[in-house]
Amino acid sequence: MKIKLLLQKYSVTFAVTALLFATGLILLGSKKAPHLGLKSKDFYVESVATGLQMPWAVTFLPNGDMLVTERTGKLRIVKKGQLDPQDIKGLPAIQYRGQGGLLDVVLHPDYEKNGWIYLSYSSPYAAGEKGAENGSNTALMRAKLDGYQLKDVQVLFKAQPNVRSTPHFGGRIVFDLKGHVFLSLGERGQMEKSQDLSTHQGKIVRLKEDGSVPADNPFVGQANALPEIWSYGHRNPQGLVFDRRTGKLWEHEHGPQGGDELNIVEKAKNYGWPVITYGINYDNSIISDKTHQAGMEQPITYWKPSIAPCGMDFITSDVYGDMKGSLLVGSLKFNNLELLKIENNQVVSKSIVAEKIGRVRDIRQAPDGYLYVVVEDSGQIFKLLPKK
Repeated sequence: MKIKLLLQKYSVTFAVTALLFATGLILLGSKKAPHLGLKSKDFYVESVATGLQMPWAVTFLPNGDMLVTERTGKLRIVKKGQLDPQDIKGLPAIQYRGQGGLLDVVLHPDYEKNGWIYLSYSSPYAAGEKGAENGSNTALMRAKLDGYQLKDVQVLFKAQPNVRSTPHFGGRIVFDLKGHVFLSLGERGQMEKSQDLSTHQGKIVRLKEDGSVPADNPFVGQANALPEIWSYGHRNPQGLVFDRRTGKLWEHEHGPQGGDELNIVEKAKNYGWPVITYGINYDNSIISDKTHQAGMEQPITYWKPSIAPCGMDFITSDVYGDMKGSLLVGSLKFNNLELLKIENNQVVSKSIVAEKIGRVRDIRQAPDGYLYVVVEDSGQIFKLLPKK
């Protein structure tokens, strides 16, 4: 009788295990495991990294390894599809709270010559800084990688003042290949500060690559204006990409309910938040009854309802056929990828090209010409392979 019961027990266990394997619920850490429920008519999707904790951004080292930020405050490395268990040491103090933490990571355009890695993060208050003593704000640093250690760490910039609230850090980094680096900054939930040139909140700043201020920045020498500011009137910009074909800087930002925007960012321009907006408050109250005003820029396109855009990149390789030249945008809210066809700096069509991929934090075209997508909730990085 006991033998019979044991056989029945093991038969049930084997059947359940077989079912879990078949449905993909047991993946054995395979780097090629599919994301459950993912649908795409345009791509095959391959998981090339798993096991990350709240990944935010990825960049690619010359040897093919990936550097990945985890918003919890760790910089990780993926080697040949495997997440290295040892994280990289030497980061400055990071305040992981609310939407803050370790954010973007980008290699200097001449990385193979100078070895500089740029990172953005939420930096806690330090003695002598302005603002709340238990607050923080977005900072930009650079360092060089020596094994598992960052060396020559330099903090190039920190947004002021420190703010106690925890949303809207922005944090995207991009180079223009003319000796400048741009950093996007959210308004930290204090919407009126986006129009205030005496703070960095709700701005995009432009710096020299060593963190100094370019003399031709638009507000240099202007009273009650910070010299790093390039553009203002932003809410929470979490997409920033430089189009090398046209020389244009593209940005997308979160609106509230409705009003996510895609903009071309230009010197000294005011992008309107919160004086003009296509969105409303989360409690359905009206933020502004205006969508246009003289002296304020209109978005190239906007999303209503909000998609919560995060991460984007232009497709410039020949790998994806007629998608070349389009802009790929991630959605935190709807867990999808949206392809925007661009002609003459205008959006001529939008289409969903992958669904149920997860909360997209970053999209990068790698040196191999393929697109990689960082997904926050599943802790994975996906490689997009075109369907022929």
